[in-house]
Amino acid sequence: MPEVELMLEWPDGGRSRLYSPSTVILKHLAPGQTVTVAELRARGTLALRQASERVRARYGFACTRADEEERRLLEQAAVFAAEELVHVQSA
Repeated sequence: MPEVELMLEWPDGGRSRLYSPSTVILKHLAPGQTVTVAELRARGTLALRQASERVRARYGFACTRADEEERRLLEQAAVFAAEELVHVQSA
């Protein structure tokens, strides 16, 4: 499966990578987008869960790295207000 990495630029100027085991994430978050922290949480969670299910459908088991990425994304997002903006970029 094609993997995707996106770069997230947080409201404080910090950056982090977001890994997905599937291109399905690009249906929810695309380079060049600016989204609120609340949107990022919702879209990112949905995308990573779909990506993990695609791995399950193909290989017979869920992607634990996608689960870890979801946990990490939510942890990073928790320090910002829901309406603050996050820029999505190519990694």
